[in-house]
Amino acid sequence: MNHSGKLDPSLAAYLKERVRWVDDTLERLLPPDLRPPRRLYEAMRYSLTAPGKRIRPVLLLAACEAVGGDARVALPAAAALEMVHAYSLVHDDLPAMDDDDMRRGRPSNHTVYGEAMAILAGDGLLTTAFEVLGSAQVETTVDAATRLAVLFDLAHAAGPGGMVGGQAADIEARGKGEVELPELEFIHTHKTGALIAAGLRMGARLGGGSEAQIEALTRYGRHIGLAFQIADDILDQAGESGEGEGPDGNQATYPALLGLATSRDHADALVERALMELEPFGTEAAPLRSLARYIVDRTH
Repeated sequence: MNHSGKLDPSLAAYLKERVRWVDDTLERLLPPDLRPPRRLYEAMRYSLTAPGKRIRPVLLLAACEAVGGDARVALPAAAALEMVHAYSLVHDDLPAMDDDDMRRGRPSNHTVYGEAMAILAGDGLLTTAFEVLGSAQVETTVDAATRLAVLFDLAHAAGPGGMVGGQAADIEARGKGEVELPELEFIHTHKTGALIAAGLRMGARLGGGSEAQIEALTRYGRHIGLAFQIADDILDQAGESGEGEGPDGNQATYPALLGLATSRDHADALVERALMELEPFGTEAAPLRSLARYIVDRTH
């Protein structure tokens, strides 16, 4: 696979438009609030509106379109997904977790607002995500059963069966010496991959996809979710990752365990598996095909 790091012009245009949609939706759902507690809202907005690639919500929108749906119907769900991701970053940076003072090129939330307010800001983002999914923000054209299924998808991916469980396994693995590959894969597929796969599943549901389409896109999401984290591990080794600020010496990574070349090969193989899941889909899935390649070819 070509690792030039150059972004395909058609994908660049697609990303620019969809990111703008997501950012506008986030701005609408969490506007500046002059009511108390003002500092809490400020801290929530600080992390939610931080510059970022918005990969997770864009994948959700692309999945909705891949099954023939209208991406705008899925925007509240995409925003909720990004809120959960933002909450996870706030809590990951805390001294009790990864102890990072910087996030995406600027001071992390607890560095600016203090640990207690950062914890509350993360809590606020997490709970607001489910408030959005359960509110009238979700189009009335989406039936109640689908809305409930989407809410469950996000809750399961964010909880002990997904992201939180992966973070717990990551913490337990630190200081143990060399981590075996199955344990490392468990950490990555839960800590990072679960939320990505859930976004694909949510988007497919909201687009009216069949059960077969939903399952195919979920598998696609699992493959690219793990590939995404391996790519991040590779970038972290050089301190170039857009998700973090360089490697934490206590964390197990694919390059540390397998070496850079084997790690790249593994990520490429996962992308190929993801692309195979898209074979039954038509041109509507073109953004998902490009995004799969972008995930391993990106340089930050």
